[in-house]
Amino acid sequence: MMDILIHTTNGCTYCEHMKELCKRAGVDYKTVNTPQEQLLKTYPNCQGYPWVIIDGEEIGGLVETAKFFLKEGLVSVNKG
Repeated sequence: MMDILIHTTNGCTYCEHMKELCKRAGVDYKTVNTPQEQLLKTYPNCQGYPWVIIDGEEIGGLVETAKFFLKEGLVSVNKG
């Protein structure tokens, strides 16, 4: 089981997409509303919201997390 932490901010559409991706992948996750200043201080590589940490490792944003889930076989690409 993965320990997934999603740093979010209010009104963030990408953060909502991230939560939906986690639900689609069938994984549990925790969210924390983190002010930008604190987020950048803690994670200097952060490029915006959401910022995802899995098992203590910075994964990145929505796109990077989707790629990680694909690689792990948690989601698949629907071609249609």
